[in-house]
Formats: sequence, structure tokens, C-alpha cells
Amino acid sequence: MVELFLESFRLGEGTRSFLDHLVIVALDQVAYDTCISIHKHCFTLKTEGVDFSGEKFFMTDDYLKMMWRRVDLLRVVLQFGYDFVFSDADIMWFRDPFPLFSMEADFEIACDKYFGDPTALTNEPNGGFVHVRANNRTIDFYKFWYKSREVYPGKHDQDVLNEIKVTSGFMDLGLKMRFLSTEFFGGFCQVSTDFGKVCTMHANCCTGLTRKLQDLRLVIEDWKRYKSMTDLEKQLQRVFWRAPRECLHSFEG
Repeated sequence: MVELFLESFRLGEGTRSFLDHLVIVALDQVAYDTCISIHKHCFTLKTEGVDFSGEKFFMTDDYLKMMWRRVDLLRVVLQFGYDFVFSDADIMWFRDPFPLFSMEADFEIACDKYFGDPTALTNEPNGGFVHVRANNRTIDFYKFWYKSREVYPGKHDQDVLNEIKVTSGFMDLGLKMRFLSTEFFGGFCQVSTDFGKVCTMHANCCTGLTRKLQDLRLVIEDWKRYKSMTDLEKQLQRVFWRAPRECLHSFEG
């Protein structure tokens, strides 16, 4: 997965230089040892009493612990004063997203489903890709988000965000939140259809590492095919993603 992730930066338009600033967070020693063999900036995050080695299946107890550990880590990053873009490793980067970020927003998040208005709370966010500015509002928000796991036990961070985004406690934070269009930040839930605009492609709405890998390989191959075409071919030929294919079977009984 990480090898495909890194390859996407090398294949993307204006994304290779981001590798110099990319910190990969490893949750166990084996993952860290693998990381430092293929990338120069790796950080190991250990959690006492929890073994994060191996695949954590969707909505299992260890999966939920992993998701909430991520939220708490990002709160710490903000308290150190760093703005950041967080990306899951199952997101392929093909273009520079920074020109699409709002100068006014504190917190911008990708979506599983996007309905056309970047400020509409009806959009369905996905915590796998976020752009966050370090300030008191975002620090308080991450604390509130993490604390809210106790109010909604058994739910992962994304579902809890969907719950709290319409509460008075969230509104009182004054957070300037914006949802990112799937036209540019697409995924398997809602595919970005314009190869000329897509910045990232996320293997969301998909369970199982094997399925994700198979479909992400298709994504990489389709991007290579698009990049090899002439401008005229791009205008005349219909270009489409073959994925999701295997991921379509994720939630079958």
C-alpha cells in the first residue's frame, strides 16, 4: 500500500517534491523498519497496551482504537503549531491540492459524498484527507472531537464527526469548516470523472486490504495511461477509471 502511495507522488503532476515533506506515521516496529527502507521521513507512534501490527478490519475494536489514536495525534501536531495535510495511505496523489484550499477555512475535509456546496453540513465527510490550520479553534475542535467518542461509543471518528457537526457544542467552537469537492478529491464512494482536474483518489467505501490493493493498482495504471496520451487523444478519447472493481464487493453478505 505504502509503495503505491509513494509511487503516486512520483507519477503525479507537481507532486514529487512533496515527498521531501511527507512524514509517514508507523504504528508498530515492523512498519517503521519497512518505512525507513523506502522513505526518509518516518515516525513511529506507539500506544501502550495496544498491538497495531497486522491488518485491522473495519469496525473491529482495534480498528476503532487506531482511528481515535489518529485524531489524538493530529491534535498534538496542532498544539505544536503546525498546519498540516493528513492523508491516508490508500489515497493516490496526482496533483498539487494547495491551490484548491480556502484561505478562509480552518479545517477542510474530503467527502465520501459531496452535494455541491462546500459549506453544507449535509455533505458526508471522510477523515482520510484533511487540511488543517493550527489555531485555537482547530485545537479545541480536535479535543472536542476526541472527547465525543465517549458520547458515541462504538462509532469511528468519521461517524462521530457526522454526529457532532450539527450540535451546539460544535457550533460554539466557531470552526470555519469546509468540505472538499469529490470532483477534485475523489474516491470509490463518489468517483472523480475528470482526469484533467483530479488531485487525489481514495480507496474509500472499500473493506479488505487485498481489494484495496487490486483496485489501487488499476488507478495507478489508468493514470499512467492518461499521462501517456497526447492532448488530442485526451480530447477525443473517453478516459475513465476502471476502479472500483473489487471494492464493489466489499459489503456483500
